[in-house]
Amino acid sequence: MAKSEETMYTFDHGLFLWLNFDGGPVMDAIMTTISGTLMWLPLYMLIIYLVWRKFGWQRTLGFVVCLALAIGFSDIICGIFKHSGPLKNVWESFPVRHRPMFTTSLQGLIHIPSFDGYGLYGTVSAHAATVVSLAWMSALVIRRRWYNWLIGVSVVLICYSRIYLACHFPMDLVIGTVVGSAIGVAIYLLWRKFDRVIENTINQHR
Repeated sequence: MAKSEETMYTFDHGLFLWLNFDGGPVMDAIMTTISGTLMWLPLYMLIIYLVWRKFGWQRTLGFVVCLALAIGFSDIICGIFKHSGPLKNVWESFPVRHRPMFTTSLQGLIHIPSFDGYGLYGTVSAHAATVVSLAWMSALVIRRRWYNWLIGVSVVLICYSRIYLACHFPMDLVIGTVVGSAIGVAIYLLWRKFDRVIENTINQHR
């Protein structure tokens, strides 16, 4: 059952209104694509390739498993605050925050390309959390300056697309970034221990 519209805070409304605008059908299509998954498949393939070049296929498999855990945990944790997903009932008293597109006080003031396929609540941004956890894990493993720039720009584009599409307020993305950073670094540390075991096993069988 939908909860009543919250009044958690509105201090980021001004920044949201400044960043959200009507760019026309072409801009709508670009931002929808950026916010989706298909466009980023080459980036995911690049990440796996770079890790494979550095560590070999066996250790890369361990990395992929840990990366999937980081992304999955990030999404699940965000669901707690949006009362969705497998842990939606963990913190039932947490005050929900509607997405900008569903915020009554902003109706008529913002550009909303589409209402289709979006849940009612926006805090915390799972897009921000998952992509940031991926960014931290991959950057800490790959350790290439050019890659850091590439993944950093990708994160900014994805997060901005969520504002343009009226899916999230800036603070939704900031909190999502904090969640993703914590999980990404934590899973990276877990991967290092797991990777040492794999490396030792490989060396023993040479």
